[in-house]
Amino acid sequence: MSPIKQLRKQGSTILIADDSEMNRAILADMLADEYTIVEAENGRETLERIQELGPTLSLVLLDIVMPELDGFAVLAEMNRTGWIEDIPVIMISSERGTDQIERAYSLGATDFISRPFDTLIVHKRVVNTILLYAKQKQLVNMVAQQMYEKEQQSDLMIEILSHIVEFRNGESGLHVRHVRRFTELILNHLNNKPAGPRFTPSEVATITTASALHDVGKISISEDILNKPGKLTAEEFELMKTHTTIGARMLEDLPIYQDLPLVRIAYEICRWHHERYDGRGYPDGLKGEQIPMSAQVVALADVYDALTSQRVYKAAIPHKESIRMILAGECGAFHPLLMECLSELEPDIYAALHQEDLFGGSRHSLRSVAEALSQNKDLPLSKRTLQLLEHERIRHDFFASLSNEIQFELTLSPPLVTLTPFSAGKLGFSEELYDPIHNPQLLSLVDAQQLYQFSDLLRGTSPGQPVVEFDCQLNIKGETRWHRVMARATWSADDPPRYLGAIGKAMDVHDSRLQLDNLERIASTDPLTGLSNHTSARQKIENRLRERPDGHFALVIFDLDFFKSANDSRGHLFGDQLLTHLAGHLRHTVRGGDIVARVGGDEFLIFLEYKTDPEAAIRRIFNALTGEYEGFSISLSMGVAQTDRVGMDYDALFHAADNALYAVKRGGRGQYLFYDETMRDTLSNISPIVQETREVLAKEEDKK
Repeated sequence: MSPIKQLRKQGSTILIADDSEMNRAILADMLADEYTIVEAENGRETLERIQELGPTLSLVLLDIVMPELDGFAVLAEMNRTGWIEDIPVIMISSERGTDQIERAYSLGATDFISRPFDTLIVHKRVVNTILLYAKQKQLVNMVAQQMYEKEQQSDLMIEILSHIVEFRNGESGLHVRHVRRFTELILNHLNNKPAGPRFTPSEVATITTASALHDVGKISISEDILNKPGKLTAEEFELMKTHTTIGARMLEDLPIYQDLPLVRIAYEICRWHHERYDGRGYPDGLKGEQIPMSAQVVALADVYDALTSQRVYKAAIPHKESIRMILAGECGAFHPLLMECLSELEPDIYAALHQEDLFGGSRHSLRSVAEALSQNKDLPLSKRTLQLLEHERIRHDFFASLSNEIQFELTLSPPLVTLTPFSAGKLGFSEELYDPIHNPQLLSLVDAQQLYQFSDLLRGTSPGQPVVEFDCQLNIKGETRWHRVMARATWSADDPPRYLGAIGKAMDVHDSRLQLDNLERIASTDPLTGLSNHTSARQKIENRLRERPDGHFALVIFDLDFFKSANDSRGHLFGDQLLTHLAGHLRHTVRGGDIVARVGGDEFLIFLEYKTDPEAAIRRIFNALTGEYEGFSISLSMGVAQTDRVGMDYDALFHAADNALYAVKRGGRGQYLFYDETMRDTLSNISPIVQETREVLAKEEDKK
């Protein structure tokens, strides 16, 4: 047996990588009683040992200065191969400079040990690091097990619902299973086609699961029609066709979960799985690429199983004949790429759909996970880990009660606010609040407008800057008090990232020293949008102009076109929501050092610095802010003044930008203009009556 194979039969293995034999010997003496030691004297040999040992390697003690490849190069290669995710690394060096330490941590090192070695420190850090990674692996296994169990439960519920439909339809009970398996086969095969669409494993799983609901609308069709042995009349067929729109409407009318991919894809499949590629299907007569690929794949699966299965109105058609009929176009037109997949999979389809246990693969995976866990000699650690997690939860709740804070977690899918037990008890609420924007308990705590504002603040964050602060009044058991909410938005690892929700806490600042800070914040903040108000923004801009007299700045004033019509037609509450939405979008659009404010009414201000091309910066902001909100088209009129043309005086800049804004209004709205000398007297030439009218309207908007 080779030395490497022999090592794999033993316990934890540590690789000591150091060009000094003396250093390796010292470390080996410290650790050899408890661990199997492997040594490497240069960076290249270190990588060879890591590759040989693989997952049996528990830890690498890595010197920075080594021949051939230094420690940083080894870390870089471990990052490239992904080894760093599973194998912890403790760096060794006599240097204590922060640059080297920071570089090591940035490359994934777990800890740092300095020479000369202290036996107690080395031993403690090695033990802690190995235990930490062991616990992480154990938790991964536990989470995987829970995910499998939840997936099976979800599949079971959907299968039960589908079988209710099949029972009424007089079908064999296997139709849903066959459609799901066929759908999965086709989607995976499409991923292998050079010119085909690509589906992630998550998308394949979602479409496959959603396919089980394709005929859910039949639950409302009369059994006399569903089980009629002969041909349907024209009137009966029209009724049968409505199962597509009924199923889609059932999903569309769900009070929550509309944003979940499963519900969206199930809607596509329910409504359009009888559409055909040539436009001769129903209910909408979609054609070609108008039909979602999810519905096209399920349509093919549905037709194949209908042909090969016995029905009250027909005998089963053999597999090969069914394939021939579909490829010949006798069952309607399908996507050419799907026909290729069907032809190429023809030898495998029947066996895949008619094996004894259609879910054998999933059950085998579950059994494999269970066996791996049961054979793990460290299994008691999972129980201990659960105990530690429970201990952490109790400790967290205890400290939350001491701090008197309201702590919460917000998720979008499902739409849910989860409170800690202490927080729920303090508020007199349940621990889980579904559909928070419309939840009566939450709306008794905080005004709906503040909820919208807080939501826009969170959505306006980014993965790099996820933290927000928000001051609001909470009505707790009949007493209204000021609270400061601190929250961290959570984002997915997708590209581009998706906003998922937030975690946060609300602190009572009513009777604390923070109240003064709160009052200052309120005095400088627009209460509706949370942006700076005009007074505060002016002060910030004047400070910036004094600090940077040689800078190149632009001041932008813009307002919403047709805002009055939005207020008149949809109410002032919608108007407030529109302004709050625009403010949140504005925060997300500008850079960190830019200044944004609400001047009054629907008028906003931006102050930004540019280097070479101000027009490109303004165009980017203008395009980003225009769009649509709740069916209302957002159109902007924007005036821009540059310090290069106007000077470094705030009043002059504001007046020039206002002149440019008026020029836009006079020219038809929906655009931006830079101030030039032709606009200098634009406002001064307005009649006194018009000027007075504008001032009155501005004051009324400010009051709102």
